[in-house]
Amino acid sequence: MLAFLQTNTPIVIFNQIVVTLLTVCFLYQVVFFVIGALRGEVAPPKAKKLHRYAFFIAAHNEEAVIANLVRSIKDQDYPSELIEVFVVADACTDNTAQLAREAGAIVYERNDLARKGKSWVMDYGFDRILNEYPDTFEGYFIFDADNVISRDYVSKMNDAFDQGFHVVTSYRNSKNFGSSWISSANATWYLREARFLNNARNICKTSCAVSGSGYLISASVIEGMHGWQFHTLTEDIQFTTFCAIHGIRIGYAPAEFFDEQPVTFKASWKQRMRWTKGFYQVFFTYGKHLVKSTFRYHRFAAYDMFMT
Repeated sequence: MLAFLQTNTPIVIFNQIVVTLLTVCFLYQVVFFVIGALRGEVAPPKAKKLHRYAFFIAAHNEEAVIANLVRSIKDQDYPSELIEVFVVADACTDNTAQLAREAGAIVYERNDLARKGKSWVMDYGFDRILNEYPDTFEGYFIFDADNVISRDYVSKMNDAFDQGFHVVTSYRNSKNFGSSWISSANATWYLREARFLNNARNICKTSCAVSGSGYLISASVIEGMHGWQFHTLTEDIQFTTFCAIHGIRIGYAPAEFFDEQPVTFKASWKQRMRWTKGFYQVFFTYGKHLVKSTFRYHRFAAYDMFMT
């Protein structure tokens, strides 16, 4: 009896309650995993229309990689006249702007040292594009400078976009899977995120989540904001949360792009600390709105993001 009381102290009981509660709350992700494993990848029907797109790339001192991405965009099996590439060279001290132009991109050079960060670069770039190319594009792809896309990327994304989604995300693969156990672990996580989360969410007709880069946004969304209004450390999660609250369903397409993953534990730790701070920013800004959207409007996507 004494042993039982010693092992069931208030803190142990509290921990057991918390573990049980979290298990119940996250059980739906087990369902997603099973669905992703059994149903395979989604395959949207071929698009009835070839839409016109712009690629948006924020770049800071990326002369080593920027041309590779622009060339992979220019080499798509999609009509080249329906694709334009914009690079915002942000406070660069190298040849990023020149190499991007030589590869075929339209380049804007920005030197605002007071408002640093990708989100402010996006706000600046979208504002210029909307003013200089009004009513030209139907959607915008968001990419980081170190990415490279597969040759059928735009075609697959266009198939999903043509189904009526305002936002579509894709599959982030790794450029350096075997560089270290850190890069391998990151690549495995993104495989899980694509196949067993976003793919399953799409099958279940709930909303997916965008992650960093490799996603497509309808021009109507960008035009509504006339730029980019999400400025936390994790603007991608902030945007996803905004969509979940307002009932904007994010779709998924098995279109593949390749991303550079951290190789060292130090680099990975620094990245994740920034993400953690960003998650707190989003939670304290949108937490009550997620709860309201979950219970009042019965939006499962809001519950999903609250758990995230």
